[in-house]
Amino acid sequence: PISQLTIHIFYWRDLLRQAGKDEADIPQDWQGFWQFWQEIQTDLSAQSQQTGEQKVYGLGFPLSAGAADTYYQFEQILEAYNVSILNEDGELIIEQHKVRQGIIDALRWYTDFYTAGYVSPDAVDWLNPDNNRSLLRRAIVMTPNTTLSIPAAVRKEADVDIKKLGIVEFPNKPNGEAINHLVAVNSVVLLKDSPHQETAKDFLRYLVKPDTLSNYLEASGGRYLPVIDTVWETLGWQDSPDEHFATAAKTVIDGKTRPFDIAINPAYTVILQKNVWGQALNSIVVDKASPEQAADNAIAQIKEIFAEWAS
Repeated sequence: PISQLTIHIFYWRDLLRQAGKDEADIPQDWQGFWQFWQEIQTDLSAQSQQTGEQKVYGLGFPLSAGAADTYYQFEQILEAYNVSILNEDGELIIEQHKVRQGIIDALRWYTDFYTAGYVSPDAVDWLNPDNNRSLLRRAIVMTPNTTLSIPAAVRKEADVDIKKLGIVEFPNKPNGEAINHLVAVNSVVLLKDSPHQETAKDFLRYLVKPDTLSNYLEASGGRYLPVIDTVWETLGWQDSPDEHFATAAKTVIDGKTRPFDIAINPAYTVILQKNVWGQALNSIVVDKASPEQAADNAIAQIKEIFAEWAS
């Protein structure tokens, strides 16, 4: 492991102010949090009708099967609703009634924002960079994102004030508990049959030195976060005046986190690779499948993946 990432929500402070709000007004309860961004869109839409400016959507939710952001965010929503696909032993429990119903409810919750017009119509075709691009061109007020790539991009734009870009953690769960932020880890792999084993090991011994990793993470624009205590100390991001670094550090060091289910069953990697959740969400908003149909199709696909893995 050389770095890690988790999901945060990025937004434009000046768009909030344009709607008569600021970051202090963002609620931390589940329903109030998401309603807040809908209200911002409503206020901005009323203004744009008078001025002729572009329509700005309140929520930057990806809904495509082509973006990893889609499954990452949906997995975070399942976590919020305490929906577990596997038990603690890594066994599939997706056929349990409460699990199926939880998936249905999460699919309906997610897609209702699109149906109600609070998500950009082109979100059904977004690839990984597109929610970033939509936020940076101010077509959306906020978007969840799995790295610090958005503030990294803004730092390079001389005409953009990075202080205008806010960052906030996910709100509390619907039941009022603090949410577990899902964490993914970037790892280096040395293939067993590599013809240059010793050269590769020499490079890895160099790469994992704290100074080297610190330089690597800084050179990558701070998109990813450290996994080693000494690297955190070298970079000093916990106490950084840049709130994006400081908030991300607080989330993974002091907050509640958990890994993806790939940590307890490697078959789960195929679910993410095939973007089963992205397919399900897309089928609802594009093909007009019901949440029940989309959930059952996803469940069947997941069962097939696990059966193939077991064989």
